[in-house]
Amino acid sequence: MPDSNETRALLEDPDAFGTFGRFTETPIGQMPPEMRAAFDLTKSLRGLVPGPHKIWAANPALLTTIAPIGAYYQADSTLSKAEIEIATLVICGRWGAAYSSFEHEKIGVRLGGLDPAKAQALIAGLPTAFGDPRQQVVYELSSALAAARVVPQGLFSRAQELLGDAGLTDVTVLMGWFTAVSLTLMAYDVPSSAVGLDQ
Repeated sequence: MPDSNETRALLEDPDAFGTFGRFTETPIGQMPPEMRAAFDLTKSLRGLVPGPHKIWAANPALLTTIAPIGAYYQADSTLSKAEIEIATLVICGRWGAAYSSFEHEKIGVRLGGLDPAKAQALIAGLPTAFGDPRQQVVYELSSALAAARVVPQGLFSRAQELLGDAGLTDVTVLMGWFTAVSLTLMAYDVPSSAVGLDQ
C-alpha cells in the first residue's frame, strides 16, 4: 500500500493509474476522520463500499448525502430487482461505463433474474422485449429517457398506471443516480476488471 508521499506522487503523475482506475484510494488507517465516517456510513448501509463510492469517499459530504440513495434502491424501492436492473443496464449502456455495465450485467442476470441475452441487449441499446408488463414499461421509459427523447403521453400513461407515480419517479431518479455512477467511473477511467483496495 502506498504511503501518503507515494500517493501524492501517483496523483501528480498524469500517466500513473491509481488503485481503482485513475483514482488512488486512501487506506482506512490513513483516512481523515470525515472520510472515515462517510466510508463507515456507506459500509453500514450497503455492507460494502461499492464501485463509485470508493471515489466519492474523497468528498465525504457528498458520500454521506449520496450513499443513502443507493441504499434506498437496495431495500426500499417500489421497483423489483429486475426492474431496477433493466433501467440500470439501459443507462449504463447509454453512457458506456465499462465497470458499471460489466458489474450490472452480472447482477441483472444473477440477482435480477434477467435472461442474459436481454441484459446484453439493454447494454448494447438493442431492441428487446419483456413478457411482464411492468418490466416492459420500465424498459420503454428508460430507453426513451436514455435516448433523450420526449416521453409520449401514451407511454407516460402506461407507466403511471403500471408503476404509479412512486414507481415512475423511482425509475427517473434511478437513471439519474446511475448517470452519476457512470460519469464518475468514466472520468476516473475505471475498467471492468477493477477491484480496488480490499477494505
